Amino acid sequence: MLRIMCKRSSPNSSISGLRMAKQNKITKSARDEECTLQIFPYCNQDPATTVLAHLPCEDKGMAKKSPDWWSAYACSTCHGIIDGHIKTDLSQEEINKCMMRGKYRTMKRMIEKGLIKID
Repeated sequence: MLRIMCKRSSPNSSISGLRMAKQNKITKSARDEECTLQIFPYCNQDPATTVLAHLPCEDKGMAKKSPDWWSAYACSTCHGIIDGHIKTDLSQEEINKCMMRGKYRTMKRMIEKGLIKID
């Protein structure tokens, strides 16, 4: 049995009038982590820019993100690449391979951190 620890934190915070998305333990776990996507040669390898990047899936659509458990720790550059905001000369197949490798590495880290428990 797979259990994912995903308790919501406090209500939305506000910075200069902008509403921030709620963050849970999984979202917060990306802070200062190494990028698990490591899309060569673009990855900036800066843990200070790492966030939880939601990966594409069949549940994703207009204004709807993938579930938090379908994600990877990504630096700002790799995140921009998988979201299509940064263009590269890499094929979609190569980017997909990086996403699956990153998903595996992220899941492994989440298990090590106790965020995901397998009974």
